[in-house]
Amino acid sequence: MTRIELAVTGQVPPERADAARNRRKILDAAARLAAEQGPQAVTMNAVAHAARMGVGTVYRRFGDVGQLLFALMDDSEQRFQQAFLAGPPPLGPGAPPADRLRAFLHALADRVVEQREIMQMAEAASPSARYSTAVYATLHTHVSMLLRQARPGADTAILAHLLLAPFVPSLIEHLMAGPRTTPERIKAGIDDLLGLELGAARTGDGS
Repeated sequence: MTRIELAVTGQVPPERADAARNRRKILDAAARLAAEQGPQAVTMNAVAHAARMGVGTVYRRFGDVGQLLFALMDDSEQRFQQAFLAGPPPLGPGAPPADRLRAFLHALADRVVEQREIMQMAEAASPSARYSTAVYATLHTHVSMLLRQARPGADTAILAHLLLAPFVPSLIEHLMAGPRTTPERIKAGIDDLLGLELGAARTGDGS
C-alpha cells in the first residue's frame, strides 16, 4: 500500500503553552479519576476539582464529558494507528489486503475488549460522537482502502461502515458478558464474516 494512505489522527494541533498545560492537567486529572474510581467517576465537575481549575475551563477545552473521555483514549489510539499504518505486517504494510484487513479487525477487537468500559462511558455521553470523530474517519478510510484492493468494484464506503459496526463497546460488553464468550471466539466470528465477504469477492458474487 502506498504511504499516502493516511496520517495518524487524534494528535493535538499546535496550541499556546498555557492552553497545552491546561489540556495536560485536565487529561491527567481525568486519567487519575478513571484509574482510581472507574470511568463513571469522570464528570466535568470532578475533573475540574481534581485539576484545581474552574469547571468552565474544562467545558471550554472539551465541550462535554463524552469528548473528554474520547480524548483520554487518544494516546492508545495513536499507538494503534501507528501499528496499522506503519508497523510490521500483517497489521502494517507489506501483507496482502485480506490478511491486513483480518489483522486490523482482530487488533480492533482486542482494543475494544480491553477499553470497553471507558469507551461505553464515552458512547453513553455522546452516542453519535463516534461517527463524527477523526479517529473513526481514519478507521473507515483504512478499511475502505483494504476493501478496494480485496474487493474491486464493491461499494467499499458502505461495506467499511458495516464491517466496523460490530465494534461498538456496548455490543462487545454484551458479548463478553456471555458465559462462553472470549476475545478468541469474537475473532473467530470475524474470520467467518470475512470468509463470507471475501469469498463472495473471489467468486464474483456481490450479493
